[in-house]
Amino acid sequence: MILVTGGTGLVGAHLLYRLVSEKNKVRAIYRNKQKQEHTKNVFSTYSENADSLFNAIEWVQADILDIPALSELFKGITRVYHCAALVSFDPNKHQLLRQTNIEGTANLVNLSLSNKIERFCYVSSIATLGYTLNNVPITEETIWNPEDDNNDYAITKYGAEMEVWRGTQEGLAAIIVNPGVILGAGIWSSGTGSLFQKAKKGFKYYTAGTVALVDVEDVVTIMIKLTNSAIKNERFVLVSENLSYKKFIESLAQSVSGRAPQKLATKKLLNMAWRLDWLKHKLTGRERQLTKHMSNSLNSTTHYCSDKIKTALNYKFKAIDQSISKIGNMYLK
Repeated sequence: MILVTGGTGLVGAHLLYRLVSEKNKVRAIYRNKQKQEHTKNVFSTYSENADSLFNAIEWVQADILDIPALSELFKGITRVYHCAALVSFDPNKHQLLRQTNIEGTANLVNLSLSNKIERFCYVSSIATLGYTLNNVPITEETIWNPEDDNNDYAITKYGAEMEVWRGTQEGLAAIIVNPGVILGAGIWSSGTGSLFQKAKKGFKYYTAGTVALVDVEDVVTIMIKLTNSAIKNERFVLVSENLSYKKFIESLAQSVSGRAPQKLATKKLLNMAWRLDWLKHKLTGRERQLTKHMSNSLNSTTHYCSDKIKTALNYKFKAIDQSISKIGNMYLK
């Protein structure tokens, strides 16, 4: 049996859909009934048989920080796909990020070792990779610099990776995938799905930086292929294309017949915006929408290279413009 964490998120929900469609026995963790609706929405986006596929999953309400509950979940499990994570760039959530991303991963690694799990696949992020100079493409070999001004999300995802690598030293056969910004259908209220909602209303601004993109179906396909292969204890960058934010937002707008942005949000404007957002947070307690790290990222030009996975699996990624168009059509429906 296969265990999937984070089954109510974008990657986890698409992974579950693939696994049960292919008649695998699957156990999935969820935290509350409301989150399960995300998975149901993803299933119904792709199938008229969504309810029966959803009910084929053995759902267990649990938290990856609850070790006794997790211990029960591992009975009969042979493979683990660890997709659960807290994604936040709010520095006020540092402790919660550490608990969920690092401690939660350590718990799963330890239980996988004690239960002699055959294969462990962890969904990380390109945020854990280092930076290069002069636009040299970033690869799996690019070294992370802990002295850089890294955001809390990247720091905790890197810490989670260290737990997985520690597990491999103790005998765990693991794979880490580092996707870029993941695009997929079915969850429209949060994550990248909400970008299609915003594109329909119309964007006012674009930024000068670049964004590394990948289709969720590529991410899921590669995860399954790697876990079914003899490859182990390696990481793989999963990026289909590096686009300018201007082109990305224009493609989003076109996919939902929205208004394309006409104005450039300069670095000066973004610096002013994140400071105002910080002030609003202090005065009202509202969650941060824009941070200094996010502002810098929106203006940075970085390129990621996925040649390693293309060679290892002889894999060809979906074209991002086609992915955006397809997802946009699903949103409109």
